[in-house]
Parts: sequence; structure tokens; C-alpha cells
Amino acid sequence: MARVLLIRHAENDYTQAGKLAGWKAGVHLNKAGRKQAALLAEQLAGTPIKAVYSSPLARALQTAQPIALARQLQVRRCARLGEVRYGEWQGMSLKSLRRRKLWRLIQQRPSAASFPGGESIHGVQVRAVAAMEELVARHPKDCFAVVSHGDVIKMIVAFYLGMELDLYQRIIISTASVSELRFFSGVVRVLRVNQTMSAPGGK
Repeated sequence: MARVLLIRHAENDYTQAGKLAGWKAGVHLNKAGRKQAALLAEQLAGTPIKAVYSSPLARALQTAQPIALARQLQVRRCARLGEVRYGEWQGMSLKSLRRRKLWRLIQQRPSAASFPGGESIHGVQVRAVAAMEELVARHPKDCFAVVSHGDVIKMIVAFYLGMELDLYQRIIISTASVSELRFFSGVVRVLRVNQTMSAPGGK
């Protein structure tokens, strides 16, 4: 049985400001994000993770590293688990993008939408699910972690829930959250979605 922990990267200045970082270089975890990543690694300490995979983007790698370091593992990069390529929308604020005509299509019928100069949403789901299937085949009996991005994880979870891609926006994936899938003999179970870790003594 393969057990997969889908982890969204921790907080950074772009998520805090409500902007699309996309594949922009140099987007690192901020102070709050580094605390989130450390807490996440601490609270996953008892989980028998055998491998850690990550989007190649800095904010994902910085979230994955404490998890891997605690187990003396190397973070393995996987470009197909990288962020959506938002094209011309990269770096823009969600507030400004909501006023664009394309925004409604992305929210209501994303299966038909492509980002100007970037990827189609359907194409992102196809590449991300293909990466997942390859990793599960590589680790059929292991627990492993995948550190990726909010939209990408939403698309992966939607696929394995059997949801139409047009409904994937109903799923919420918070920074430093964990979602969990299990694969056994061709059967997939979604065990949790968007579980966030609490600080010691917190609610």
C-alpha cells in the first residue's frame, strides 16, 4: 500500500499579499513560512516517510528540506509537480485578476481555460497526475511526501476523488497543509484534505 502525503509549501510574501508567484525565481519562505515548515516537520516526525519529492521551486524545496533532513533523506525534485505556469498573469494580484473576463471561466469552467502565455488547467492536471502515478509505481509499499502548490494539489485531489475538473476550485488547500491518499491494488482512498498543523498549545 502506497501512502502519499500531499503538502503545500509554507507561507511566503506572495501568498501573504495575494499574488500569483508562479515560476518566478527567488520566491522564498518568509519568517512565518519558515516557522510553518519547521512545525510541519516536527509534527510529521512520527510518520514513516521513506522519500520526499518536491516541486523545483524554492518555496517548495524550503518546505520539503526540514522533513527530509529529519530522516537523512535527499529531496528529489520533480518538475511535473511544479506550480502552474501562469504566463502573463505571473506576479499579478488576485484582486486585479478578478476583474478580468477570463477569471470567471477559470472559476466556473476551468477545464476549458488556459492562462495567457501559460498552461491550460487541464494540461496541469494531466502532468501532475502522471507524476503521481509514476511515484506510486516507484513506491508501491512506502509512505512518501510530495511538496507542491495549492492549485496543483487541488487538481490532484479532485482527480482521485473522481470530481470533474470544473469542480476543483471547491477544494481549499492552505499553506503548509497536508492531504493524504492511499493506493492499494488499483483502489485509491482520500483520507484527509487540507489538514493544517497547530502550534504547540494552540487550538
